This record gives sequence, C-alpha cells and structure tokens, in this order.
Amino acid sequence: MAFKDLREFIDALDKRGLLKRITTPVDCELEITEITDRVSKMKGAKNVALLFENVKGYDVPVLMNAFGSMERMAIAFGVEKIDDIADELREILKLPYVSLEHKLDLISIIPTAKRAINFPKYVKNGPCKDVIIKDQPSLDKFPILKCWPQDGGAFITLPLVFTKNPKTGKRNVGMYRLQKFDEKTTGMHWHIHKNGAENFRAYKEMGKDRIEVAVAIGTDPVLTYAATAPLPRDIDEMVFAGMLRKKSVEMIKCETVDVEVPAHSEIVLEGYVKMDELRREGPFGDHTGYYSLADEYPVFHITCITHRKNPIYPATIVGKPPMEDCYIAKATERIFLPLLQVMMPEIVDINLPLAGVFHNCAMISIKKTYPQQAKKVMHAVWGMGQMMFTKMIIIVDSHVNVQDEQEVWWRVFNNIDAKQDIVMVDGPLDVLDHSSPMPKWGTKVGIDATKSWPEEGHTREWPDEIVMSDDIKAAVDQKWKDLGFE
Repeated sequence: MAFKDLREFIDALDKRGLLKRITTPVDCELEITEITDRVSKMKGAKNVALLFENVKGYDVPVLMNAFGSMERMAIAFGVEKIDDIADELREILKLPYVSLEHKLDLISIIPTAKRAINFPKYVKNGPCKDVIIKDQPSLDKFPILKCWPQDGGAFITLPLVFTKNPKTGKRNVGMYRLQKFDEKTTGMHWHIHKNGAENFRAYKEMGKDRIEVAVAIGTDPVLTYAATAPLPRDIDEMVFAGMLRKKSVEMIKCETVDVEVPAHSEIVLEGYVKMDELRREGPFGDHTGYYSLADEYPVFHITCITHRKNPIYPATIVGKPPMEDCYIAKATERIFLPLLQVMMPEIVDINLPLAGVFHNCAMISIKKTYPQQAKKVMHAVWGMGQMMFTKMIIIVDSHVNVQDEQEVWWRVFNNIDAKQDIVMVDGPLDVLDHSSPMPKWGTKVGIDATKSWPEEGHTREWPDEIVMSDDIKAAVDQKWKDLGFE
C-alpha cells in the first residue's frame, strides 16, 4: 500500500503501537537528539518512532526515528519484508522483453512491470500550498535541531533537495544537510561526487550565476527513501519512487522557481544557490560517529516557504551506529542486490554491516568457479557508483551466511594468507572519511576469505570443516525438548 503522505505513515505506525507521542516539553537543541539516540539503540518493542508534540518555543511537532527498524522500513514500503521488493525486481529482470542491453536501465525496466506506468503526475493544487509565504519567509518557525555539542549550528537533516540538469532538464533529488545560517539562508552540503553538485557545476560551466533549488521536507516515506537511493545519473528518483510505491507521485510546481516538488510535502523551501558564494559550514556530528570537519560550501537563499496547515517537521540524527540511517542503508542493500547480481551473477548475497556505516565495509558471498574470482569481484565492486567508497571488501564462499558477521570474521581469521589474500588499492573515498591522509581518496583493502585453490598457488591440502552428521543432529532434535532446553 502506498501512503499518500507522511501523516498516513505516522497513523499506520501509531495503530501498530510503533509510535510514541511525547507531550513532555523538550528542547530542539541537543535534548531531542539525546532522547532519540537512546531510543534508537534500544532493542525490540522499545525502539519506536517518536513524535515530539511539545517542543519548547515552537508549535510544530518533530517526528524522529520513523525509519529506525527493519519492521518500520517494511511498513514504509508496504511489504512484509524488504526482501520482497528485491524478489519483485528479480522477476521483472527475468521477463523476456527486458533485453540484456537494458537490464541495467531502470527507466526501461519500470514500464515492464504489470501495473500502471508510475511516472509522476503533475497537479495544480496540493496540501503543500495550504500556506504560502513569499513576503519575508523565515525558517524561525520550524524546530530545526542542533544535534551534537560541537555542531556548527542547527541543521535540517532530512531534506529532499530538487535540482535540474541544465542541459537535459532532468530532475535530480538528493539528500544534503542544510545548516541554518539565519532565517533565510542555509548551507548546501552537496559533496563533489553527488549529482546535485554536478548540476551546480553544469550551470557554472554555462556561465549562469545561480541554480534554482527546491527543498521538500516531510513526504511519503518512499519518496524520502528515494532521495537517498544510489541511482545512476539522470534516473528520476520520483519515477523510482513511483515504481516502489506502485502509484504515481503527485508533483506540483513551486511558486518562485521552475522546480516541481511532491504536492503532499509538509514543508517546501524555494530558492537558489549562487555560483560564486561559499560560506563556512559545519562541523557536524556525522553517521561515521565522528564530527565531519567544517569546510566551505555553497549557500542556499530562500525566496519562498510553503507548508501544510499545522505542519509536522521530520528530522533524523546521525552518529554512532546503530541509528535510523543504518536501516535506510540496509533497505538499499536488499533492494539493489538484484541489480548487483545482474552485473556479477556469481554474487550470492551482500551484507553492509551497521558498524561499517554503509561505505566502510561490504561482506560478499560468491559462487566461486575460477581462480582469483574473489579479486575480480572486489575490483568490479569498487568500480560501481557509490560502492567506490567501500574501504573494506570481504569475499567468502557461497555457503557462508554473510548476514552472520561472526561467521564471516571466523572465515577471515582462519582462511587468509595475508600475502596472497589481501589486496590494497588507492581510489576515491567518501568526503566524510577522516582516516586517510588525503581528503576524498585513500587506500582500500580487499580480503579474499574464500577457500584457496591449488590453481591459486595453495598446494597444501585444505582441511574439511567440522560438521556433525545429519542423522545425529536429527536424533538430538527429537530429544531436545526432553533434555530441558526449551
């Protein structure tokens, strides 16, 4: 089921007992972060979404931790489990009229699904225009969070940033934090590798003095997810969202810029970014668990604010995992696995551990059929989009459960010969990575923890793993209850 807007998602969580409404007065400076951080690290039923309804100095409630578990991620997508989405995509990829040439082209795949073609639907009116403020728009109305003590200020942390490619007119939607400088300006923290930054540079190369930008805050959860998805350049995130939600996204044109935004957004910021203006942005407590350092970034100037009546302000916090963003990343891991397997059919499964904060570690199982195949997979992964940032890739054999991290590490600790099985390469790193002596690039490591073959130079006998015989395991299964362990 596709949610029409954020409010329907909140209601669904509430009805399932997965939302806690907090009426105790709280401060949006640090206090909401501390409460949310504690809850996000709780286990089981205590880890819930939070709706802060009494934020000191504001009449706008704050939604936190809405995506903070795999159960809530599945509810957001309207499925029993996130792997259901991957299974559906696998079926689409098997269709005979999805040619091999187009299997990696999401635009060609989407219409082949046996449902309506879910391209965006453009409307003239929408709830995001309930209130239109062109004269003296101000961010001061909204409880924008200061998350951590050393943060450079308050940051909008869950924005959908809409820009257009000036040459093709194609839309891009990314999620880039926005530091509030004052009531009308924020930072625009789009990294050098991001498509929003590419659009910015394209305008600059054409001699333009600014790029128009719109920011939607508080959308249907699938739209929010789509802004984080590692899609190829010029693949429309709103088309991708339409595929995931099985229903077209309603879009509406902004008041002061030539940009369209989701019509059911809670809040929309309209404005522009100048080509020749930079301002100090940060530091910011980031998803690595460390502060990302202050640096010079472009400035977003707000020309208009529109919002729903009685808007809800959604936000997220990032820091030491596990946190809400970890579960968004796990959804990406599952949803994009089929496309990864199209490019590398030997891949059985992948795990991006929460402690690896998305881009620091990938554990991959493969069906090994020729010597040095693990190293081939490493290099192929490093050549794929945002996976170029992966600092450590661990390859294991097909029968290894990569979702069991203890098992993976056991294989690493037992199976590798450091000289033969460890690969080090230089290449791009995430802008937020602080460990490399050089910004934006450094050394990455690949670990081949598969069984070594004679063809790979291992001439010694490789011992069998210790496994109990099936008949004994079955016999003990029968006696297990009587033994008193249940």
